[in-house]
Amino acid sequence: MLQGMMTPEPTSRPEDGAFVPAAARRGRGAVSNRSGRFERLQYRAFDDGWGRQDEEAPPLRTRVLADTSRTVIARNKSPDISFDQSINPYRGCEHGCFYCYARPSHAWLGLSPGLDFESTIFAKHDAPALLRAELSKASYKPSVIALSGNTDPYQPVEKELGITRGILEVLLEARNPVAIITKSQMIVRDLDILTEMARLNLVRVALSITTLDRKLARRMEPRAATPTRRLDTLHRLSAVGVPTSVLVAPVFPALNDHEIEDILKAAAGAGASRAGYVLARLPLEIADMAVEWLEENAPGRARHVMNLIRESRGGKAYDSDFHQRQRGTGPYAELIRKRFQLAVRRFGLDAPAPELTTEHFRKPQVQSGQLSLF
Repeated sequence: MLQGMMTPEPTSRPEDGAFVPAAARRGRGAVSNRSGRFERLQYRAFDDGWGRQDEEAPPLRTRVLADTSRTVIARNKSPDISFDQSINPYRGCEHGCFYCYARPSHAWLGLSPGLDFESTIFAKHDAPALLRAELSKASYKPSVIALSGNTDPYQPVEKELGITRGILEVLLEARNPVAIITKSQMIVRDLDILTEMARLNLVRVALSITTLDRKLARRMEPRAATPTRRLDTLHRLSAVGVPTSVLVAPVFPALNDHEIEDILKAAAGAGASRAGYVLARLPLEIADMAVEWLEENAPGRARHVMNLIRESRGGKAYDSDFHQRQRGTGPYAELIRKRFQLAVRRFGLDAPAPELTTEHFRKPQVQSGQLSLF
């Protein structure tokens, strides 16, 4: 079987049925490496007659490339997002969550939102230095920075590169507040910084927990921390005074929706004080990739899951309208909303979000060859 033959997407299957369906790779989330929406040619695998289509594909190695962006703070004006500026130390994410709404961004780089997204990672090595320069500008107005808005700042490559830790060091020095979202236990490595930031009311952390089922988690998020470790992370953060919350995200109909109450109960027991949820979002290429994943991992429920998603999205796989893209509409979406609200009240997860302060902000020192006039 030849992988990645560059050939135009056929209008019909060849008479001998030679095209081979995609198959999952061990340790990876996406089932295929389908081309992005901007590519003129599509990549397909086909049986060349040697009968190798049943062989397991070799392991896919992760490669890390340099992201040469000249700025590090991204800004948005979305009315349904709680932050207006964010930092993403990495593009792409090795956690491999098949449903990740950030996957389509790899298409802008000429790469696939599929396996490329989780195996070709772009790292912003100079992010701490760029951040220091941006925070020191006279035009910068301090406000909460989200870390991060798209991909996990504590994905596996962070253990070696330490870019996220470098960013936190700059934020602590500048006393600029930060809101962190992760599904990794690696965040406890930075407890020394986070504890000090919590003392100054400069940090809050949200842990994403999709399921408590270890086997399902390994299929949905193959390289993320296990559910048990995420709960332990919540406990360790809460124990040192870091305000924590849990995100039940995403909620997939007929896949993990039955776990909402159990996840909230476990998170409350681990010290979380707030909770949120997001109904499964399948923008652009993600819709077809989700169908692939469901047919591979939950074939008996694939059609039912997608039907319920479309029922909650006005008949489509995704509705990008503000305020609806996170929650959906219709009977199923309303049922999830009511269940979540009841469980949040029952387990005491309805505390207001802590208002992080900017009163301590101070512009960080920028090293240069020129002395300051004052």
